[in-house]
Amino acid sequence: MKKIEVKFKRLDEKFNDIELPHYATPASSGMDIRAAVSVPLLIKSGKVAMVPTNLSAEIPEGYEIQVRPRSGLAAKHGIGVLNSPGTIDSDYRGEIKVILFNFSDEHFEIKRGERIAQLVFAEVIKAEVTETETLSDTQRGEGGFGSTGKN
Repeated sequence: MKKIEVKFKRLDEKFNDIELPHYATPASSGMDIRAAVSVPLLIKSGKVAMVPTNLSAEIPEGYEIQVRPRSGLAAKHGIGVLNSPGTIDSDYRGEIKVILFNFSDEHFEIKRGERIAQLVFAEVIKAEVTETETLSDTQRGEGGFGSTGKN
């Protein structure tokens, strides 16, 4: 399994008790990241909250971090990452914040140190753009948005 070094920097020492991102199990694809809030943060039903983590990262060039929802929060409480997956570029050095959305009919409270999202590391492939007058034909053609059927 390929490994890369990613450096995390804590931004305010009052949150030093909150765990750094880590894998819950040896086979986990994503690292859990936690909320760095002093008091519980209420996300009202149907509303969005930008949740701080008190962390910035140094990601190797050629990689990104994808911010993804936690399945337990989604399935049990209707809490998801609004721009899923969110992207953290290798040249970004600001605080990692997670945009959470409450899809449920109930208000939801985020507590200090609570796991709010997963971080998945991915290689970045850059595309070279070429303008053309024609594209090759395929069996599918221009069919989209359900054109291949439901079953």
